[in-house]
Amino acid sequence: MAEQTAHQDIRTDGGEKPDGTVVRDALAVGVAVGLSGFAFGATSAGSGLTVAQTCALSLLVFTGASQFALVGALAAGGNPLTAAAGAFFLGVRNAFYGLRLSQSLALPRAVRPFAAHWVIDETTAVSLAQPGRRAARIGFAVTGLSLYLLWNLTTLLGALGAEAIGDTDAWGLDVAGPAVFLALLAPMLKTAVERAVAGLAVLLGLGLLPVLPAGVPVLAASLAAPAVLYVEGRRAAARETARETAARDGAGQEEER
Repeated sequence: MAEQTAHQDIRTDGGEKPDGTVVRDALAVGVAVGLSGFAFGATSAGSGLTVAQTCALSLLVFTGASQFALVGALAAGGNPLTAAAGAFFLGVRNAFYGLRLSQSLALPRAVRPFAAHWVIDETTAVSLAQPGRRAARIGFAVTGLSLYLLWNLTTLLGALGAEAIGDTDAWGLDVAGPAVFLALLAPMLKTAVERAVAGLAVLLGLGLLPVLPAGVPVLAASLAAPAVLYVEGRRAAARETARETAARDGAGQEEER
């Protein structure tokens, strides 16, 4: 009986993953992604933003893809409003993450406004990979805390070191951050629809880059999702119609017999 009780104590809500394993996995993600803050800090400061502005972006925005999109558009001479709009649309995905995490984490109301700031790609991926609620909460908290602290620290160090580095574009730091996020995104593209959205977004973004002002191609790339979903919806409707027609024809043949 005591052995059974001890076994139940180490179980999480619906899983058996030890807390230490969850913490280790979460820290691995937090450290790996947090280090890319160096690239953002250097790129942002090298693009003309002050150290204070660069650090404020990481402290208040805290979503790397949006941050890189913003400073990249500004560095290319884009309109600040267009750059901000592109960054905003990239960050909208976090709102959908929040809807999913609200169910799996079920955090107290008093904690939700603070936790919302940590709803990003990495915390969502780690949380949803856990077998139960307790493990999901631990994964979310550890990933969010480690990534937030390290990302902001490396942002500061990168911004301060931008002058010593010189031309950040020559070092390729302007693409280091996006490369990290693409590496994290690639394994998540499991369905044909997801791959189609990603491929069309790349084609739109790169294809329109030479002809549209900086920041606008990002906005155009956001149209990939509704376009692919519309086409997929039409195909699904056509398949359903074909099945219904085949079923009616089959029933008619049976009646004739």
